[in-house]
Amino acid sequence: MLEKFFKLKENRTNVGTEFVAAVTTFLTMSYIIFVQPAILSADFNGNPTGMDFNAVMLATCLSAAIATFLMGVYANYPIAQAPGMGENIFFISVIVSISAMGVQSAWQIALGIVFISGVLFLLVSLFNVREKLLNVISPSMKNAIAVGIGLFIAFLGLQKAKLIIAGPGTLIQMNSDILSEDIGIFVFGLILTAVFLMRKIKGAILIGIICSAVLAAVLGKIEFAGLVSKPPSIAPTFFKMDIAGIFRKLPFQDYLSFIIVFLFMDVFDTIGTIIGVGEQAGFIVDNKLPRANRALLSDAVGTVAGACLGTSTVTSYIESASGVEAGGRTGLTSVFISLFFVFAVFFSPLVKSIASYDAVTAPALVIVGAMMTKNVVNIKWTDYSESIPAFLTMMGIPLTCSISNGLAFGFIAYPMMKLFSGRIRETSWLVYLLGVVFLLRYLLFKV
Repeated sequence: MLEKFFKLKENRTNVGTEFVAAVTTFLTMSYIIFVQPAILSADFNGNPTGMDFNAVMLATCLSAAIATFLMGVYANYPIAQAPGMGENIFFISVIVSISAMGVQSAWQIALGIVFISGVLFLLVSLFNVREKLLNVISPSMKNAIAVGIGLFIAFLGLQKAKLIIAGPGTLIQMNSDILSEDIGIFVFGLILTAVFLMRKIKGAILIGIICSAVLAAVLGKIEFAGLVSKPPSIAPTFFKMDIAGIFRKLPFQDYLSFIIVFLFMDVFDTIGTIIGVGEQAGFIVDNKLPRANRALLSDAVGTVAGACLGTSTVTSYIESASGVEAGGRTGLTSVFISLFFVFAVFFSPLVKSIASYDAVTAPALVIVGAMMTKNVVNIKWTDYSESIPAFLTMMGIPLTCSISNGLAFGFIAYPMMKLFSGRIRETSWLVYLLGVVFLLRYLLFKV
């Protein structure tokens, strides 16, 4: 049955190889089980967002399982999915922005925005207009967004580790208490994880988290509440998105920009990942990826399901390349991965114990941020109409602690640079419209 459904022989693989590939991919991406609830349950300053840690952890595992299973049985690709790094940081920035407006149900509205962006992604995939969306933003701007988010994620990691703190007379400074146990545990985890990555050890980030947690426990920084238990309740976040509140409580230009950014991030992340993994696995035929639309639909359904369950945007994981390297070639790999995520829900006490101490998860943020900044080489630095908006975007995101503001810098500057250089036809009318929308936001509203 498995042979007939997944075409194992045709893809030169077998059940055993697919299982090993699934284990490899799961180990390389399972850090999200620890990191996601830690990020969504508190804002950038450590203040509670109102989202229940255990419910987010369960929503993370279930949405990953649903989306990855669908990718396996519908698209027949060895590509895993889960709530994305970068998207979760933007999700928190949306909550912070909504809270600053005095709106109480910030995280519920943010889930509603994710839900709408997922539905739009679903429509984009169904009506086959994703290619047009891809052409709207220049490659330099796409890469700058990734770099900016990577810098922001790394900055948050350094902040959570207490290595960077606020200082008198300046915005930030290095903590003078460099020999503190918190910083020591962070440095230990960062170096260890980096060494594991350099040596190409499978599951490097996860192993780094676990080793840091063991050291923290020895030093009395973590008290383990147990290993396994029955799955926690998902009721605190299940179907709590407030869709009506988006239109009743938020200004038009804000919820429009939030939805567009979520949509673009999901579209670009997914297409980039499936093309990258597809190239590595040899799936690309005549410069086209077979069943690409099915993969995009799986991703879109995952985002909609994730919003309903109570987590941020679900997207395809580039870590899937590690499973492809281990021999995974069919959707059976994805089916196995989805089962691993279901099994993980029984380890909520362990997850909460580890993720409750920031110095343990902070190295993962810095490492993932470093991985995302590699896109800087793809920016056209010699073309100032491309490089200056890109620079404003990638610096604006971490320096304003807002992905939305960083994108605004770039989207306002980009069409202006093209317009004043006499190269107005080099970009789409939609980019000019986005620039006007972002500009009006700052001219007309104090948010």
